[in-house]
Amino acid sequence: MKNLNELIRPDLQDIKPYSSARDEFEGEASIFLDANENPFENGVNRYPDPLQRKLKERIGDIKGVSVNQLFLGNGSDECIDLLFRLFCVPGKDRVSAISPSYGMYSVSAKINNIELNEILLNEDFSLPVDQIIESSKGSKLLFICSPNNPTANSFEVGDMLRIAREFEGIVVIDEAYIDFSDQPSLSKFIQEQSNLVISQTLSKAYGMAGIRLGLMIASTELIGWVNKVKPPYNINLLTQNFALQKLQHIGQTEKEILLIKEERSRLEKFLNAESRILNVYPSDANFILIRVEGADDLYDYLIKKGVVVRNRSKQPLCSNTLRLTVGTPEENNKLMEFINTYFS
Repeated sequence: MKNLNELIRPDLQDIKPYSSARDEFEGEASIFLDANENPFENGVNRYPDPLQRKLKERIGDIKGVSVNQLFLGNGSDECIDLLFRLFCVPGKDRVSAISPSYGMYSVSAKINNIELNEILLNEDFSLPVDQIIESSKGSKLLFICSPNNPTANSFEVGDMLRIAREFEGIVVIDEAYIDFSDQPSLSKFIQEQSNLVISQTLSKAYGMAGIRLGLMIASTELIGWVNKVKPPYNINLLTQNFALQKLQHIGQTEKEILLIKEERSRLEKFLNAESRILNVYPSDANFILIRVEGADDLYDYLIKKGVVVRNRSKQPLCSNTLRLTVGTPEENNKLMEFINTYFS
C-alpha cells in the first residue's frame, strides 16, 4: 500500500482536531468549571468521555485489541462515513465495493460526492479476486462485507488478505455478522497489514441495535487519524453506560449467539425440504437468503400474516430472493407455519 499519509486528503494533512474541555486535563477532579455545563447533577448534566476510555477497555478485552486500535462510532455507519471524509476528496476520488452488499457504501459515496465502483460477485456469490484487484486500482477505499449482506456467506481469509496486500489504498472488511461465523475475524492481521480496517457492530450479536454503537479496529496510526476528524462527543453518556453494563454479561450474549446458530440450522433444514424454494444459500450470519419463484407474492403474504422479512429481489444477482432473519424459536415456528400454509 501507499504510505498512510499519502492516502489522507491533502487538505486534512494539517488538521488540528477540536479539543474539548475534558481532553485538556489528566487526573482526578471533583469540581468541573471548564465546559460551561449546567452544574446541577441529574445523571446526564456532564459531557461524556470524548474518547470512551472505559468502554474501549472493555471492548478491547473482548476483541483482543488495544484501546489505541479501537474507534467507536454511532453505528458502523458513522465509521464508514468518517473513512470517506478522511481519505476521499469530493468530486475527485473514487472507492470500490463488492456487489450485492450493504447499501450504506453507495449512500455514503453519494453523500460525499465520491464515485463508487461496484464489482459484481461471482454467480455463486464468491469473490472474483483477480477482478477485484484489477478493477479497484486507483480507488482510495475498498469495502468487502464478510459475512456478506445479503448473501450470508463468508469469504476466504486468504483471498481477502491477498486483496489487502495488492490494493494500494485502505481495505475495509465489514464484519457486522462475524460473531455468527465459524471463520475468525481478520482483526488479528491489522499489525502486519497496515491498510486493513475491520468494521464491527454491537447491533447484531450483542443485542444493542437500539443504542447504535459500531466500532473500527485498525492500526494505532490510522485510528489516530480518524480521531482527528470525529465529532468531539460522538458517543453519548447513556450509550456508553448501557454498553458497559451489557458487556459485563457476555456469557448471556454467548448463549444467545449459540441459540441463534442452532435456530439457523433448523430453519435451513426446513427451507431445504420445501421443493418449491429454488435455493437456500448457505449462511454464516444470523439470516438466510432464499430464492423462490414469485418472491414478491410470498413477501406480501407474510406481511399479511404480520411477519416482516426483507425482499432483496432488486439487488444485483438477487432476483426473486428474500432475506429471513433468524428470530426466537417461537418466531421461527410461526414463520415456518406460514410458509407451509403458503405452499400447501
